[in-house]
Amino acid sequence: MKVTFFGTTTLLFDDGKDQIFFDVHFTRPSLMKYIFGSQGTDTALADRLLAAHHVDRLRAAFISHTHHDHVMDAPYVVNCCGAQLYGSSSALNVARGGDVPEARLTEFRGGETFTAGGFSVRVIPSIHSKPTILNNDLGQTIDAPLRQPARLRDYKEGGSFDFIVKAEGKTFVIRPSFNYIPGQLDDVRGDVLFLGVAGLAKADGETERRFFAETVDKVHPRVVIPLHWDNFFSPLTKPVRGMIRPVEKTEVVFYKLARYCEAHQIDCLIQPPRTSITL
Repeated sequence: MKVTFFGTTTLLFDDGKDQIFFDVHFTRPSLMKYIFGSQGTDTALADRLLAAHHVDRLRAAFISHTHHDHVMDAPYVVNCCGAQLYGSSSALNVARGGDVPEARLTEFRGGETFTAGGFSVRVIPSIHSKPTILNNDLGQTIDAPLRQPARLRDYKEGGSFDFIVKAEGKTFVIRPSFNYIPGQLDDVRGDVLFLGVAGLAKADGETERRFFAETVDKVHPRVVIPLHWDNFFSPLTKPVRGMIRPVEKTEVVFYKLARYCEAHQIDCLIQPPRTSITL
């Protein structure tokens, strides 16, 4: 299975026949644009990335939640590729704002399992990381089509979800946010865990212990790959940066995760944006 990472939580799975996106965000507007302006998809950049990574067999895009750094470019991409978009009612309203046909929209609420090409995708309800000054809209929804250019703060959280992906005899678990619902992953085992870590640096020892106990310990993966560690206000056309310093210390995040994986004899892989790996 080839997995390409485009930063934040955007992952492209490719089994050689079919492709699936989990979240779709390439544009990455600046922090100043986030605070004061509005933005639409950088279609030229999206076209370059789709071509460079041979995205020509896309069957679906699954959206974990509807902050801009997870969903902003999904309408353009699914329209370009003729793919199906799966998401919450908020995600569907983002897609409607981008004129995605209703026939290619599928709403989920959590608990469903979908088949897309050679992939089986189970959707499970999740919980977003704790609110910050940049995302204090948790639980709010997008209740009408959201047209671009849009204010980035108009992309409300809209509910959060995780994904259990089965393909080629392997199981991949995608947990985009640094949080957990106790017991949620009791029956989930996976070969690879993609783990949201934005917030790990500031977590105290007990919060860190409980988070790992409810994620890594439950899933028992062979490999953990961190998500949501890079600065999504820095464009993909420039060298990758960690999260902005007032929000996170990325080197501390990596240290805590590596230390945990070392102690539990689990492989830990840090994947830079715009790179592919075979799992």
